[in-house]
Amino acid sequence: MTSALIVVDLMPRLVEQEFGPHRGADVVARAVRLVAAWRRAGDPVVLVRVERPGVVEQPPGSGFVPELTPREGDMVVVKRTIGAFYGTGLAEELRARSVETVVLAGIATTMGVESTGRAAADHGFAVTFVEDAMTGLTAAEHHHAVTTILPRFGTVVRTDDLLQDRD
Repeated sequence: MTSALIVVDLMPRLVEQEFGPHRGADVVARAVRLVAAWRRAGDPVVLVRVERPGVVEQPPGSGFVPELTPREGDMVVVKRTIGAFYGTGLAEELRARSVETVVLAGIATTMGVESTGRAAADHGFAVTFVEDAMTGLTAAEHHHAVTTILPRFGTVVRTDDLLQDRD
């Protein structure tokens, strides 16, 4: 079974904001570990960033954080909505790579990550959320999402447990 790692909105202008319960820098560090594992396995890595529609120039910090600069073979998705599926062709690209499961990390838990996870489930993919490789607008919001909402759409795991299962 092929799984794709989808990393949502790890852009400097977002990573630098106050989030909870995990700092943006910690989310990036865990995402870097996940990306490295997916690349080693030759499995698809999808790096997602958002652009504001109808804006001539995006705000500073709208690219990917330097630690997650796309490499040859990575899929890059530029979204203009909250989730990464709408209007991007992502579902078709994943199916073309025989992906059955998507693993999600990024910012923010109840925004881009949750929206992408819900759409992935709607498209028939199994979904895994990496709890400590994402963070919320607040710690309480993140906790509620990972304990109550996200388990209804997929499995919630931690980075170390997921990587241990991949080795």
